[in-house]
Amino acid sequence: MISRVLTLLYALVSYALFTISFLYALGFVGNYVVPKSIDVGSPTSPGEAIVVNLLLMSLFAIQHSVMARPAFKRWSANFLPAACQRSTYVLLSSLVLLLLFWQWRPIPMPIWQTRGVTAWLLTSVHWLGWLIAFASTHMIDHFDLFGVRQAIVAWRGAKISGQSFRTPLLYKIVRHPIMLGFLLAFWATPEMTIGRLLFALANTAYILVALQFEERDLIAEFGATYQQYRQRVPMLVPRLFVRRQTEGAPR
Repeated sequence: MISRVLTLLYALVSYALFTISFLYALGFVGNYVVPKSIDVGSPTSPGEAIVVNLLLMSLFAIQHSVMARPAFKRWSANFLPAACQRSTYVLLSSLVLLLLFWQWRPIPMPIWQTRGVTAWLLTSVHWLGWLIAFASTHMIDHFDLFGVRQAIVAWRGAKISGQSFRTPLLYKIVRHPIMLGFLLAFWATPEMTIGRLLFALANTAYILVALQFEERDLIAEFGATYQQYRQRVPMLVPRLFVRRQTEGAPR
């Protein structure tokens, strides 16, 4: 019983740390409220900033991708209980993200600056992106995604079951709405700086590469069901027009 309680506490602490890192990310990317953001911090040379920032983003990409792979999950199962695996992933991802925020070197040289209606529209798209990313986690199973459901099931003494394949709401429009939301939040800004451009470019490259591995894992898990889903629904860019297919031969 004590181990179940500790597992639940571990999951809740990990989720709390995720919440902190996510809220800080809102301010970091948008230059709002937080003391250190993507364009605000101690000045340094552009060369040093580029090297340090790329190393920080590479660290996040490697940790995030390697721990998400089935082979790593099977290996970690040798010493990590199933109820703690997702929480550990969330915990380490949040810690690496907070490290990135802490050690980020701003490069505030402007690339574009907009005002008026254009600035308002870009800011609206920016916040729409964050909303899409966060809402999409609830469209599948938010607490399963961040390890809380597994800990609650284990605390109750039940067996942790896998998730069935579902395509609710935005998942009928694009296969990865969470990533679409992040891309909108990263790129839509009334004031683009070199530092923010570096952040957006590196994260876009990471997302495009990481999704290839994720798609491969989903095909391995769900087989023909996911293959058919891929044929119907685009990865990131919604189709503006859906072509209707008629049954039977033309007359």
